[in-house]
Amino acid sequence: MNTAGRITLIAFMLALISACSTPKVIDATKLSDRDLSCESLKDEFKQAEKAKKDAEDVKGVTGTNTLAALFWLPGIIATYSNANEAIAAADTRMVRLTDLMDKKNCK
Repeated sequence: MNTAGRITLIAFMLALISACSTPKVIDATKLSDRDLSCESLKDEFKQAEKAKKDAEDVKGVTGTNTLAALFWLPGIIATYSNANEAIAAADTRMVRLTDLMDKKNCK
């Protein structure tokens, strides 16, 4: 394989690796949670819901996932593992925020 072919292959592989989506894993608890107002708790809950949805969207049959499964199997495994971790963290965060909202009698 010539130099141009190698560069093209390396560029393709790097693009494929970087295309693997890795959703952000949010913190399930924050020290400032207890000090938040009801409105702030609701905003935090919405952010946790969005983080969960973003993580769920990474999973499933997408163009990126299909290519990753075909050409870079470790990438798709890492993506799914990270997505599951992000979903679990978002679920834990939502439960915590709901508990705090209940304790503060938020409507």
